[in-house]
Amino acid sequence: MVAAAVLSLSLLAAPTAAPAAPDSAPDAAARPAHAKVPALKVRKLVKGLDLVWDVKSVGPGKLLFTQRDRATLSRYANGKVKRVKGFPSNRIWVSGETGLLGLEVDPDFATNGRVYTCQGWRRGGGHDVRVIAWTLDAKARNVTKKKVLVKGLPSTSGRHGGCRLLIDDAGSLVIGTGDAAVGTNPRDLDSLGGKTLRVNRTTGAPWPSNPYAGASTNRRYVHTFGHRNVQGLAERADGSLWSVEHGSYRDDEVNLLVNGGDYGWNPVPGYNESVPMTDQNLPGDQVAAKWSSGEPTLATSGATFVAGKEWGALDGTLAVACLKASRALFLTFDASGNLVRQRVPAALSRYGRLRTFTQAPDGALLVTTSNGGGNDVILRVTPK
Repeated sequence: MVAAAVLSLSLLAAPTAAPAAPDSAPDAAARPAHAKVPALKVRKLVKGLDLVWDVKSVGPGKLLFTQRDRATLSRYANGKVKRVKGFPSNRIWVSGETGLLGLEVDPDFATNGRVYTCQGWRRGGGHDVRVIAWTLDAKARNVTKKKVLVKGLPSTSGRHGGCRLLIDDAGSLVIGTGDAAVGTNPRDLDSLGGKTLRVNRTTGAPWPSNPYAGASTNRRYVHTFGHRNVQGLAERADGSLWSVEHGSYRDDEVNLLVNGGDYGWNPVPGYNESVPMTDQNLPGDQVAAKWSSGEPTLATSGATFVAGKEWGALDGTLAVACLKASRALFLTFDASGNLVRQRVPAALSRYGRLRTFTQAPDGALLVTTSNGGGNDVILRVTPK
């Protein structure tokens, strides 16, 4: 088991006190030892939005984004925002933390037009959370439903709905889910809550390397379990998969995902949030976090690994958005996945609650805010 890196709020507020990155840090081999942290240029690219959950590039100058409570899939192009026609906002179940959530774009989008969303969904007299593939036209103006890939992700009041999407370099669709605030879900292998899942992005079939891929029940989709509320997914240049998870009153986590791994959240009986985020007293082995907030939480959310020499010392870092703490973390991990440095740039501490980071094809970072009331924006961040 790997010891968790627990950092106090005082250290978060004073990143210059963090230790220097050793030569084993992944970015040390990729850039000169004298690389500096660049000053950041931050521009409000899109304004007047509300609870922007995710954003992705769909071509030069075009963005696609989701707004949670408005339940709208929208495009930004030529300085204007338009709703994508054909998206069934009236079918989206919006409650609490659940609505229209994660978004992903197929690597072959230029030829197949496929995009993927995760959302609360009205079904009969009830609701669930599900992942759907869509086909977007060449001008990103209209969308048609292609296939429901996974359904039946648990939903109760809307609390802890998840739901982040990532297509990894192997071609699988990785899905991060929340536990729906039901204590038994994270360790119940046949519940899709409190997990990361891997599926074939075309068919929705379980990914062949899943530990229970041959099962006939829901566990065939499970990649890892024992999570509370996965809010971020990212893939590092070495192909490793990482998740970002909301803690209870303590211990937001960044986790290095190990196929079949147990991440130790087991809030039973009932929904007992006083238990550890990673309870090492459970049966079997629990995978400890690579970074943990300690107490209090920061409400860490969407994340991406930053790539590009223009980012200097930030090249190779994991950029993590924070909601409650209204800041961004740039975390450096060594080749073994151990934390060696973190930075908190002041330039990204002026916009309130930050929901997610995405890197655009031109290298810029796109950051969404989640303040509500029509006051949210999509930021474009570049090194000066």
